[in-house]
Amino acid sequence: MPRRQPGRHRKPERPSAPEGAPALVLAVPGAPSAAIRSMAEEVLSIARSDLPGLDGRVAYVDGEDEEFPPLTAVLAQAAAQRAALAEAGTLQVAEDVPVAVVVPLLAGPDPVLLDRVRDTIATSGTAVELTDVLGPHPLLAEALHVRLSEAGLARADRARLFTVATAADGIILGAVGGEEAVQAAGVTGMLLSARLAVPVMAAPLDRAGAVAKVAESLRSSGSARLALAPYALGPELPAEMLATAAQEAECEAAEPLGPYPSVGQLALTQYTTTLGIAPQPAGAPMR
Repeated sequence: MPRRQPGRHRKPERPSAPEGAPALVLAVPGAPSAAIRSMAEEVLSIARSDLPGLDGRVAYVDGEDEEFPPLTAVLAQAAAQRAALAEAGTLQVAEDVPVAVVVPLLAGPDPVLLDRVRDTIATSGTAVELTDVLGPHPLLAEALHVRLSEAGLARADRARLFTVATAADGIILGAVGGEEAVQAAGVTGMLLSARLAVPVMAAPLDRAGAVAKVAESLRSSGSARLALAPYALGPELPAEMLATAAQEAECEAAEPLGPYPSVGQLALTQYTTTLGIAPQPAGAPMR
């Protein structure tokens, strides 16, 4: 428990990352760009705000230079910095504590991409832990709800008895990454369906005609106005893929999840859960 400051109405001290805790490295998929970097850095900022003192870094699966550093370079830098601190005697960390925890910036699993990340870690020669992807999770259902409401395709508050004139009565969750990603989207889709009280079905965005086929199924079941919600954070989803799928399905589309606050919170949760640690008062060492 964080220590309370003296005084009846004092707030508890804000917990921080343990001293010597591994770096949290966000592994960002997709072709690097300024927009993707901004999104990843905002996600990292959210995680840092929840755990001050966190050593957070961004690495790009397809990065090739200092502007968009590849995962190999980021892991090597983290290892070198820890070794230098240990040699100088300014940092003491147990041997079994990894140098970094790599969190894939993905809403659902992408076996091809994750294999690339694993191969990079295996050849890095660095003690690294790789976490699961961020979903499925109820917080992602909340984020999808918000993105749909921002596009005028869902009511903003399920607790209020009002409707949005343009609200969809059938939603397609578009996933990328193969069948496993579609299954993960389907689990989150059930949670979203419970929030909005409308049918939700998942479909692969990266399979030609798949979204249109699901749209046809929803319409045949009575849905008149459909919406396409990408079950993706953004970097893993080419913009033209979403636009093409929405056009084929003849429906409007919401924006990708992006740096929604719960995305940063989930990335941090993967980090702390993997390490089996809890935030500690500032200055506490990593055991």
